[in-house]
Amino acid sequence: MDLDVFRWLLTDEGRALLERATGLTEPAADGTVPDALGVGARLREEAAPDRVAATLTQVELRRRAVPKLGPSAARMFFTPDGLEQATRLTVGRHRAARVRAFGATVVDLGCGIGGDLVAAAEAGLVAAGVDLDPLRVEVARANLAALGLPGAVTVADATTVDVSPFDVAFADPARRGARGRSFKVDDWTPSWSFVEGLLAGDAVVKAAPGLPHERVPAGVEAEWVSDGGEVKEAALWSGGLAAVARRATVIGAGGLATLTDEDDPGADAVGVREVGAYLYEPDGAVIRAGLVTAVADGVSGGLLDRHLAYVTSDASFRTPFARGYRVHETLPYREKQLKAALRERGVGRLTIKKRGVDVVPEQLRQRLALRGDAEATLVLTRVAGKGTALLVEPF
Repeated sequence: MDLDVFRWLLTDEGRALLERATGLTEPAADGTVPDALGVGARLREEAAPDRVAATLTQVELRRRAVPKLGPSAARMFFTPDGLEQATRLTVGRHRAARVRAFGATVVDLGCGIGGDLVAAAEAGLVAAGVDLDPLRVEVARANLAALGLPGAVTVADATTVDVSPFDVAFADPARRGARGRSFKVDDWTPSWSFVEGLLAGDAVVKAAPGLPHERVPAGVEAEWVSDGGEVKEAALWSGGLAAVARRATVIGAGGLATLTDEDDPGADAVGVREVGAYLYEPDGAVIRAGLVTAVADGVSGGLLDRHLAYVTSDASFRTPFARGYRVHETLPYREKQLKAALRERGVGRLTIKKRGVDVVPEQLRQRLALRGDAEATLVLTRVAGKGTALLVEPF
């Protein structure tokens, strides 16, 4: 999107067209979606094609942003890349609250469309943002204004900014290489060496969930965060913000819970054991943080296998850090016998979960060709190195 066109969107005329486009594209009560070509043609009677295209793009991006950013998305502005990289609202608020507990001011080095600036300002932080892209800076500034939040945004190279006047420096490096999105830290912009320098002070850096543990500098806390059961990011906390070495933070409908390496007795303490009455599948953030044995300790259980993220126990626990299942029985692991056992039990709808075995659930489900009215959950895994099939029920 052209910068001048975006600035036009912020005028009274642009906002009026945006409001009209929102109404014209609203799905009907029966779910019918208005014809996009027809809507575009009507709007081009009122504005130039490039302005209409930008307006309709904003309408679509706002709707796509709601699951990520909540109701405020309806008043915000986006670019496609900016929305993709923006932090989920619940995760951003959690991070901002941690920063606010440490200090009062933060600088966002590479602020994008301003999602983290919004979370920081909402938390009461004095926030400033910089970005190399003038369009992203304009969008970030517009978002703060749209939500009535304070904050300063300017065009600048993050690597040249003096962060010393701020209590905390925050960075969310772009994770793209020459071939597109990359999960290698050496492809980050700003570079990994810049990040390491930033982490020598009081800073927090957002990273991809797949960040290898060995890349975390000494003395830096690595926090993996999940929201609604999906791992969203790893955050690196340094200086006075670092409290532990590893942390898993789980955000769900019931609120937020956190588990750290200080809660972890280690694999030797919990041990490997036979399948008990209950099976626990740790949250992805727990697995990424290497805290599966902390979950095992918390449910008075042990591991099914030292190398797999399944925990078993004879006790029933409700924990935010794992999904619990009641184990009904062990079924034959070989496919032919498994198929017969499931058919005997009248299972027609089967959820297949697997870990540590070479099985493609969709392909296996087709080969089983089940018929019946019952619904079941099957876990395929290893127990002490041996392939095992467990018929379980979520609780």
